[in-house]
Amino acid sequence: QFHWWTFEHPGYIDAMVELAQLRQEGVIRHLGLANFDTAHLRLLLAEGIPIASNQVCISLLDRRATEAMSALCLERGVRLLAYGVLGGGFLGERWLDAPEPASVPDWSKMKYRRFIDAVGGWPALQAVLRAASEIGRRHGVSVSNVATRWVLEQAAVAATIVGARLGESEHRAGNLKPFTFALDDEDRALLDTAFAQTRRLPGDCGDEYRRPPYLTASGDLSHHLDSIAPVWARVPVPGRSERWTLDSGSVWEPLAGYSRAVRVRDRILVSGTTATHGSGHLVGGNDVAAQATFILDKIAASIKALGGRLEDVVRTRVYLVDAGDWRAVSEVHGAYFGHIRPANTLLQAGALVGEGYRVEIEAEAIVDP
Repeated sequence: QFHWWTFEHPGYIDAMVELAQLRQEGVIRHLGLANFDTAHLRLLLAEGIPIASNQVCISLLDRRATEAMSALCLERGVRLLAYGVLGGGFLGERWLDAPEPASVPDWSKMKYRRFIDAVGGWPALQAVLRAASEIGRRHGVSVSNVATRWVLEQAAVAATIVGARLGESEHRAGNLKPFTFALDDEDRALLDTAFAQTRRLPGDCGDEYRRPPYLTASGDLSHHLDSIAPVWARVPVPGRSERWTLDSGSVWEPLAGYSRAVRVRDRILVSGTTATHGSGHLVGGNDVAAQATFILDKIAASIKALGGRLEDVVRTRVYLVDAGDWRAVSEVHGAYFGHIRPANTLLQAGALVGEGYRVEIEAEAIVDP
């Protein structure tokens, strides 16, 4: 099971390539991911990495993985390992009709209390608990059994991971009960009514570790993410006190005499960027969405190395070989910039330099003081 903190650093691709080689040699049987979002799972699959599973949070409160993630997994033969199924214990009889606690006693509940707040607070939790309780009475099982059964019935899910505290709580016998019944249409209708009283958690699987709102026990992780060293180093321009350049290691940068990005005072200009990793590897194969994902990660890493953030971007330009790719690339662009809304131009260029490249993107940012 492989976790990676920030996709702006492309080292996860190198690591997975090496792990795939070890698998081919028989050292590893299966390769799994943990907390990867849909776009980066897709990217690794486009790279030919044989991913067996992705461990992500799935519960009656967090249904993000049942959307695009599940569709991709079913299409490509990947299965989900679900954790957080009981919401740190909040999805149980103990909390049904209970008053909202002023504080929570342990790290797991601290984490999932943030999930509850994000989906609509205590009233939203109670709506879900009441529906699960009614279903449980009909089938003679517990609220937790209903919560687990719902996750198990999601088509892309292979297994659920239910925690235990040795000496405190242990529910092995009870955890077998989800295999003794199935949800029917009436049960699903009750849950759908409860879901309508909740808000969807923002973003995709794993985003709670990488961007606000940070839904972790400790809360804001920006200090941790900010401590990760930039992928590339900026270089001051001699004789220009307010100008820096940055190279990404592409063979084309020194050959053609340009920088990946340049900062002049508060302005950052990122060159037209393709899905080139290292000296010349095309990332994403023929998958234009995977190429766009890698490109925008590379642009974000360049801007960060020059002291900016993706939120500082004010303009992007997208060049396509085939205008028919507009939607796939636009959806990736929207996932990165939907909350920023920079000015944008998208056009068919007809051809890009380099075999296999289907999209090129450039960006401009203005760093706020």
